[in-house]
This record gives sequence, C-alpha cells and structure tokens, in this order.
Amino acid sequence: MARAVPGFDTSFDLARRRAATAIGAIVLGLVAIVFAWFGDRAQEIFTRAATQSPYLPLILTPTVFAAVVWITNTWAPAAKGSGIPQVIAAGKDLDLTYSRLLSLPTALGKLLLTIAMLLVGGSVGREGPTVQVSAAIMVACHRFLRVPMTAGVLIAGGAAGVAAAFNTPLAGVAFAIEELASAFEQRVAVLVMAAVVASGLVSLAIAGNYVYFGVMHDTLKFGAVILTAPVAGIFGGALGGLFARCLLAFARSGHAVFVAVRKRPVRAAFACGLIVAVIGVLTGGSTWGTGYETTKLMVEGQQSASPWFGPAKFLATTATALSGAPGGIFAPSLSVGAGFGQLLSYMFPEYPMPAIVLLGMTGYFVGVVRAPLTAVIILMETTASRGMILPLFMTAIIADAVSKLVCREKLYHGLSRGFMVQSTKPGETAAKQA
Repeated sequence: MARAVPGFDTSFDLARRRAATAIGAIVLGLVAIVFAWFGDRAQEIFTRAATQSPYLPLILTPTVFAAVVWITNTWAPAAKGSGIPQVIAAGKDLDLTYSRLLSLPTALGKLLLTIAMLLVGGSVGREGPTVQVSAAIMVACHRFLRVPMTAGVLIAGGAAGVAAAFNTPLAGVAFAIEELASAFEQRVAVLVMAAVVASGLVSLAIAGNYVYFGVMHDTLKFGAVILTAPVAGIFGGALGGLFARCLLAFARSGHAVFVAVRKRPVRAAFACGLIVAVIGVLTGGSTWGTGYETTKLMVEGQQSASPWFGPAKFLATTATALSGAPGGIFAPSLSVGAGFGQLLSYMFPEYPMPAIVLLGMTGYFVGVVRAPLTAVIILMETTASRGMILPLFMTAIIADAVSKLVCREKLYHGLSRGFMVQSTKPGETAAKQA
C-alpha cells in the first residue's frame, strides 16, 4: 500500500491558494485598466455634449441620476455608494461575501452604473468601485478553485484594487492596513503584497509607468512647513470631517426630514442630480466627473482653477454621494482638497502654489477617510513628490485629529454597518421607489 506523503495536501492547498491569488490579481488588474478607459471616455463624451448644448445637463443629469438609483435599489442594492464599505462589511461577516456584497453580478452592476454616472457628469470616482470589484474578482477566483475563503482574500483584492486604480503599489498595502484589516497578520501581508505586485505588473505592462497626477517638483522649507501644514491640516480636517458627518447623518439619522427623503430615493436622486447639473453649468463644467484634469493642472503648476472650484466641487460631490448612486469619493475628494489648497495658497503667496495645493489635498482627504498613512502614500506616489513627505505627514496627523473632533466615526466603517443587514431580494421594492 502506498504511503501518504506527509504535508502533500497542505502543499497542494498552498499552491492552489497562490494560483487563485495570482489569477485574481491579473484579472482585476485588467478589469481596472478597462474600467479606467471607459470611465475616461464617458467623461469626454459628456464634456463634448455639454459644450455643444450647455443646458442639456439640466435635463439629462437629474434624469439619469434618478434612473441609476432606481436600477441600483431595485436590482443591485449592494452596488450603491463607494464600494469600500461593502468590502469592510464582508470582511466582518464572510456569509455576506457570497450572498450579495461581493458577487460578480454586483461587481458588473457597479462597473456599468458608475460609468453611467460619469456619462452624465456625476462627481464620482472609480477608485472605490474598483476596490469592490477587485475584491469580488478575488473572491470568485478563490471560489472557482475551491480555496477556503478568509478575510485576507478580501483584503488582498481591495488592496490590489487601490494599487491598480492609482498605479500606487505602496498605497495599496497601506490601505489594506488602515481601512480593510483590523488585525493585519504576517500571512495576510504576504497575500496582499503578492496581489499588489501581480496587479501592478499588469498595469505596468499595459499602461506603462505613469505618475497619476503628474510630477510635482516643488518643496517647502522648514519655516514654510511650520506655517502652512497646521493650517492645511486644521481646515482640511474640519471640512473633510464635515463631509463625512453629513453622509453618516443622512444614512442613519432618525430625523423626520432624513427619513422622508430616504423613503423616496428616486426623487431625492433627481433633486441631487439637478443640484449637480446647476453647479456644473454655473462653473462652466469644471465640477463634472472626477475633477482629475483640473487637479492635475494645479498639481503640475500649469494652471490655477477658479477660486470657486473647491467650494463648488465640495457641493457637487456631497450631492452626488447623498444621491445613493454607485460611485467613489476618492478622486473627487482629492479634487476638492486641491481646490481648497489653492484658496490656502492665497494666504501664503510667497510659497509655491502646487506645494500648498498638495497640502490641501492631504488635509481634506484625510479629513474624509481618516486614513493618514494611505493618504500620504497615495499623494506621494501619484505626484512623485518624495521631498514633500514630511509636510504631508504633518498635515495628515493634524487633519486626522481635527476630523475626529467633527466626526468621531470613520466614514467607511460607519457606512459599512448599513450593509451588515441583509437586503430584500432584488425586485421586491420596485414599486416603492417612485
């Protein structure tokens, strides 16, 4: 009789797990690139249409907002919002992973509906949706190869999604530590790094070694940092915390007004879409979409935006997020921060504007998501500004403390609670959405 080889099953299981991780990371890297391409084309199409017919968005944008929210609530309730809260919720209750939050149909709906929002000027980003879609792909690959599901699989998928979306490998790892994993073990660290490397290589092979926001060459001396970083941290943290508090209050408040609005999500989405359209028309279209182009020009020092860009983008992003439609807040939040950073630069005209803009982006983004390490690494990698790392960290630490005073609960973790309760089956609430 043949003897069983000790450790054979363990070795086979390990090989299968590694294969699932590698395949999942490669697939999600490809999907992230395709998603980014379609998202960019959608924004270009809308910009051309709005340029030719300036008042078209006043009809088109609110109508599509309402339609997207109706479709989401009726057929894909787990696709609403950013996508990161869904991954956090699934990590806490793996039963939700298979049932709805990270299923492939939900991921497909997330992709299509987010593109639809960009196609009508919604102030959304693709980074949050990429995290949810990436986690869903990683789950599907592990399930197909019959690999036992763990929270580490979701963490690895989400981290690889951030890395692929921004072309920032280190930020993917930092995001996994700060946002997705309450206990980041050594075994999970290896899984995360493997997924990040695989998805990053796919992005590198297809899109090249690009810098997301372009290269920012300016730096700040010690005296300038002591003056500017605290101001950026205080104002950015307060404004970002206010945004987070608004979203959490709207999602959970028992106030009669909020309850009434939540009972009529389609009408509320139409109103939010109309607000976004009006703001876009009044600002000449600068608030449409992610705000990436405007932000990139400010970071590179090629062009400044209108002084109203920051406040207008803040309102447009808030209205879009409150609509409940699928779409992320990473890129729009960085754009809002850039706008407020430009306003701060008027207070310090003796210092280079791009450097102050970067501090504003850090302060506001940290204020929103309360992930200072992730924010600093994202901005350092997306602007190739290693010389700004200490000013960025100082701003981030202050912004995190100030934001906590304004909104005690972290935004994504607070929103994840809404996904911990099983939703009704698709189609059951169709008649209630009008």
